[in-house]
Amino acid sequence: MIKHKAVMIGAGLANLAAAVYLIQEGHWQGDRITFYSIDDHGSNDGATVADFKDNYWNENHPLENQHGFIARGGRMLNYRTYVDLMDLLDRVPSVTEPGMTAAEDTRDFDRKHRTFDKARLMSADQGIINGGHLGLNNHDRLLLSKLVLMPDSKEEQLDNVSIADYFKRSPHFFETNFWLMWETTFAFRTQSSAQELRRYMHMMIYEFTQIEHLVGVNRTRYNQFESIMNPIIKYLEAQHVTFVLNRRVMDWQFATTAMQDEIKVTGLEMQNIETGESEHVAVDDDTAVFFTNGSITDSATFGDLTHPAAENMDYGAASGLWKKATDHFYNLGNPDKFFADRNASEWVSFTLTTKNHLLLNEITRITTQVPGNALNSFVSTQPITPLGQRDVNMSIVVHHQPHFTSQKPNESVIWGYFLYPRRRGEFVDKAYIKMTGEEMVAELLGQLSKVDPGPGNIMDKKAAIMDSVVNNIPVYMPYASALFNNRAKSDRPEVIPAHSNNLAFTGEFVEQPYQMVFTEQSAVRSGEIAAFHFAGIPMSQLVETPRYDRDPKTLARATKKMMM
Repeated sequence: MIKHKAVMIGAGLANLAAAVYLIQEGHWQGDRITFYSIDDHGSNDGATVADFKDNYWNENHPLENQHGFIARGGRMLNYRTYVDLMDLLDRVPSVTEPGMTAAEDTRDFDRKHRTFDKARLMSADQGIINGGHLGLNNHDRLLLSKLVLMPDSKEEQLDNVSIADYFKRSPHFFETNFWLMWETTFAFRTQSSAQELRRYMHMMIYEFTQIEHLVGVNRTRYNQFESIMNPIIKYLEAQHVTFVLNRRVMDWQFATTAMQDEIKVTGLEMQNIETGESEHVAVDDDTAVFFTNGSITDSATFGDLTHPAAENMDYGAASGLWKKATDHFYNLGNPDKFFADRNASEWVSFTLTTKNHLLLNEITRITTQVPGNALNSFVSTQPITPLGQRDVNMSIVVHHQPHFTSQKPNESVIWGYFLYPRRRGEFVDKAYIKMTGEEMVAELLGQLSKVDPGPGNIMDKKAAIMDSVVNNIPVYMPYASALFNNRAKSDRPEVIPAHSNNLAFTGEFVEQPYQMVFTEQSAVRSGEIAAFHFAGIPMSQLVETPRYDRDPKTLARATKKMMM
């Protein structure tokens, strides 16, 4: 069903990508595309704290300390798999590196700053753990091999099967270094979907041979808003695309049709979140609606150095609108599988800004690696899981500096997260979700002190490090891992649902063949598919997805690595 105008609900990466493809491949004029969104950051964010002071989800909890920087999260790239993302970034100019596309910018930076993580896992009893020894036994290997070898046509056998269910005959799997690295690299939990784990095993099978060093990881020059989102936004603005921000779409108007599965949007009801006023947008027969139906940063709230992040119980803007669509039509999935169980999806992250490099240098000394190479995860010395195993207390990412274009030369920025925010700290006797930014710094120093090889100990410099802290922003994200929640394939709508006249679903809560979620790859591809559909472009022209799970050499190397 070819259209010539578009309304975008949500200004995340998926819809931004769709707009670029409509303009460049569909030859649309940019002024035919209009975005309605709460903000333009999506999940690929990064900004000064002051820029977030009026954040919609945090309006009832104003930030008292507005210094420093914040990134709710960050994602590691991989050129070998993220082919659609790199195609998109090659289509827009960098906003920080003149004469380069955004993709060339990233490749240039990455070529000069290769990733080699020397301290991927650390524990008090072992210091830097030899992650190259995966620790799998034969039963673990058998079950992993079955996942890797399962064909796409059999994937529905894993409908509603959790990772814990899948490995219940070999609980030893959750004691292995392989699981600890996989869990914290991608943010899986034992209750996450085995179906999604299978997709990761297929698309990232080559990571078996390098997961302990993350040598396959590629990184952007700056945070992902400035290096990925902003170049696309600036390009679209130059093409006269309209961005209407501070709008929350609240409800749908659908045409009444003889067949109740025919989907045709005729209007949108939205709220101006600045004025509180209601607004109506009519959707005519020549307009396609691109809807990002879930966001992992919806309902996220911020704290600061002296305040924890308050818990926000809102179901979410995007997911709430998705739920209303399912009230009308039966083939649009089940949002409750992803947004009604916070225990399966919540995180707490933090962004720490210091006024000097003292802490950064201490982390470099302890981990023996320079900033930019690190995802350091601190493993407990005692069992802390319901299954009675050791697990990771917290993880940190030490960015190459500067991570923000406005960062001062003397400032450092470090990001970290707690995958299980209801667990209690080892050095601050509180649940992570209840900690202030200052208490999270104290917990981090405690974890570093346990693995400090000396001479001396980081705790000897605790007072000076605490004095260097400009701000530390805790962020509670109730849906950070929602896209991994246990599910069946039918729980997510297809990008173009059956019998849809003008509605497409985009983002990481849509069902796409083979694609894994929590990657910019799947988000971009969903927007690309939707754009091609409504612009009348053959799907054969989509960027080709590589299948490393069908490459004999890759499989052979992975098999060899599994034996270590």
